[in-house]
Amino acid sequence: MEQGGTDMTQRTLTHRSPLVAAAIASLLLAGCLVGPTYHRPQMEPPPQHRFVEGPAQAESIADTPWWKIFEDAELQALIREAIANNLDLRDATARVEEARARAGVAKSFLYPELGASVGYATRQASRVSDPPETTTDTRSFQNWSGGFTLSWEIDLFGRLRRQNEASFAVYLATNEARRGVLITLVADVASNYLLLRDLDLQLEIARWTLQANDEMVAFYRARLQGGVSNRLELDRAVANRARTAAVIPGLEQQIAATENLLSLLLGRPPGTIPRGITLTDQHMPPQVPAGLPAALLERRPDVVQAEQLLVAANADVGAAKALFFPTINLTGLLGGLSKDASDLLKPDAAIWSLGAGLFQPIFQGGRINQNYEASKARFDQALAQYQKAALNAYREVADSLVAIQKLGQARLELEQGVEASRDASKLARSRYDTGLANYLEILNADQQLFDQELQLAQTRGSELVAFVQLYRALGGGWEQPPETGTSGKTGATTP
Repeated sequence: MEQGGTDMTQRTLTHRSPLVAAAIASLLLAGCLVGPTYHRPQMEPPPQHRFVEGPAQAESIADTPWWKIFEDAELQALIREAIANNLDLRDATARVEEARARAGVAKSFLYPELGASVGYATRQASRVSDPPETTTDTRSFQNWSGGFTLSWEIDLFGRLRRQNEASFAVYLATNEARRGVLITLVADVASNYLLLRDLDLQLEIARWTLQANDEMVAFYRARLQGGVSNRLELDRAVANRARTAAVIPGLEQQIAATENLLSLLLGRPPGTIPRGITLTDQHMPPQVPAGLPAALLERRPDVVQAEQLLVAANADVGAAKALFFPTINLTGLLGGLSKDASDLLKPDAAIWSLGAGLFQPIFQGGRINQNYEASKARFDQALAQYQKAALNAYREVADSLVAIQKLGQARLELEQGVEASRDASKLARSRYDTGLANYLEILNADQQLFDQELQLAQTRGSELVAFVQLYRALGGGWEQPPETGTSGKTGATTP
């Protein structure tokens, strides 16, 4: 009876031993996690964006997909082409894949390493050594070996878990960097396209003005030949025409350079860029809700990227601190050893080993401590970069808001100035025809009209570009575009 009870107890322990082993392993895996726990740094965002009239609202234009902001069909097509072919975006995507793989590598160290090996060895023993290596007639020996090896570092103090946390945060930061490239790409394509339409309008104004100047030169040349005018008026007309003509090559050069830049963004060789809606017909919302400043911390890719790098730096501090504590390693071997390969699987050839080791660093010339201090310094750098990214986001939004406001005011004034200059040009010609004024009045009125028309075109373009920059500064425009023919559908996904 006593023997039976002992056997039952042994069977019970044998039956429960896997559970006990699993419990011990769980306790080891859930060991101490040294190092600071990450908490988002306290930032004091302004209650609302600067230069915003009225109370702050949560609604933001950045929540609207870019294909509903930029209504020019040609511009939408260019943005889609850029997203598909841009080389910077392709590079950023590859970096995300690299970071994802590196995060997987860091995570793999949390698990045991299991390997298989097969080997062959032969040697000759000495009979004259002290003591002799062999006393038999046979001096040559050969053995085949094969089996499985196990190696596992028990992450008792969380060094491996901290490294995994840091690698995953770097992966998230790299993905945010890709989002940042995407939003910048959309903004750059839109800004340069609007600049191109601005230059087109200026070139159209210059060519129309040049045509009018050619007519004036022909008119005064005919008057001079008829004896009713003088050389001075003709010279002034020719000089005014040359002044207008000199503007055209510069505008054409800028148009070509802008088209080349757009071609680069599109991932294609330099070439002509198709045009859509004219600059004066481009859509711009009458009101531009900016939203709450605190939302930038969640929406802006560069701010989120800086925070993820801060998370990684915080985890690196924990990993560096864990180096002060012991490391525990388990090793195991299960296999066979035999002089004949055919005997490796026989029970008599079976071999196994199990070992555990603990290493506690005692003196390394201050290496571990200096590594810990360096990791804390890197955390301070990442903290400063995060705070700077947040402040820069507020600044860019404020700059774009005031640019839209002031450029809008300037555009209204210039529109009135252009209308007045056109009227002045007509009156100057009427006064000249009736003999009440000389050609100088016409010349001054035409030059002023030409300059103001160019300035108005530039201001319109700058106002639209400022709107694009505000959209970028608010963190909008990074949604993936819908498939062709589905622009009216909702529910776009975030990349």
